[in-house]
Amino acid sequence: MKRALLLGSTLGVASLLSTKQAPAQEILLTGPLKGAEAVHDLRMYRKGRVEFAPTATFTLLDEYMRQLFVGARLNYNITDFLAIGAWGGFSPTPLKFEAGLVEKIQGVSNGRKRTNQAALALGEQPDLRNRLTSLNLGDQFADQLGTVDWVVAPQITFVPFRGKIALFQSIYIDSDLYFFAGPAIAGVTERADCNGPRSTLAGGCSSERPSGVLDAQGVDIPIPNAETFPTAKRVAIAPTFGLGFTFYINRWNALGFEWRAVPFSRNTGGFDNHGGGPDAEFPDQQVDSDDRDLKLNQMLSVSWNFYVPFDFQVSE
Repeated sequence: MKRALLLGSTLGVASLLSTKQAPAQEILLTGPLKGAEAVHDLRMYRKGRVEFAPTATFTLLDEYMRQLFVGARLNYNITDFLAIGAWGGFSPTPLKFEAGLVEKIQGVSNGRKRTNQAALALGEQPDLRNRLTSLNLGDQFADQLGTVDWVVAPQITFVPFRGKIALFQSIYIDSDLYFFAGPAIAGVTERADCNGPRSTLAGGCSSERPSGVLDAQGVDIPIPNAETFPTAKRVAIAPTFGLGFTFYINRWNALGFEWRAVPFSRNTGGFDNHGGGPDAEFPDQQVDSDDRDLKLNQMLSVSWNFYVPFDFQVSE
């Protein structure tokens, strides 16, 4: 009996470890289901339709200036999952709002200005710490802040996911999740290039030369807060990408939410950030393109979408 059990166990283990090929029979599907799609009577909200969507876009994680863009998105949906189009928006001055940090910086700047004026009234030289800010802070800090004035972005949209969302287990809304990417052209306002605190009006440092004090070499050093720094406009080219959700209200109307990033370098505060020292990571007494830092420039859009033709297609 023991020998029989041992022999049976050995044969069982050997059969498990063997790698024999098992033949399989191909099953051919016939009848009415042959070649049928996985989903029948699918509502194709996008295929062959033009989408026009007015948008309100809010910037996210701003340091100094929060902005609201008014714009629109225009897409032609080649298929139900692929579209080409463009988005654009502009932010006029009334839709640019200063963050709380601007007021705090202005308060510190005003305090230094009063200290400098008191020292000059007594015939004394203002404190060096206060004078070293003359290149970075004008009389009104808000006037030198960088902003994005407008953006135009051709893009390709890919829609890999779609389905229904249930509200209160009784209302079902068709929806989809999409991704987009493309190039972007942005109009930017930044502080104009400045060649240093001792530059003349031609150097772009100020539109008004203040009375200052003399350093040890007898060179005039401007007093902080006494200058008004001019700004300049430029055009930046950058990639743009993001994702969005669409909630279809009816056959030709939908509500959309979209997150977008437009990464490019800009000087949001008008400061002398870089350009000197090892790896140009220290101030160099100039304000120019070296002082721009890479920003993701994130935005959140809310849209009301219209589709033409007014009726969607239905799959077989």
